[in-house]
Amino acid sequence: MSGSKGRYTTVSIPVTLYERIKRLIEGTGFTSVSSFVTYVLREVVAQYEAEKGGEVFGEEERRAIIERLRKLGYL
Repeated sequence: MSGSKGRYTTVSIPVTLYERIKRLIEGTGFTSVSSFVTYVLREVVAQYEAEKGGEVFGEEERRAIIERLRKLGYL
């Protein structure tokens, strides 16, 4: 991953979620929805890594995640 510092990509979220986060972070130290989402994702990924010892999702977990995303309308 060397050389990737400072590089970004775009992730789409529903506008309603964006607006909810925008209201949630008002008056906090977060300067943007992106900074909040980045913080939350780092925390979630770190938690998964800690629980799994750094392992990638197993096949069963991967299927469960895909199914949840499908039910939420993302897939």
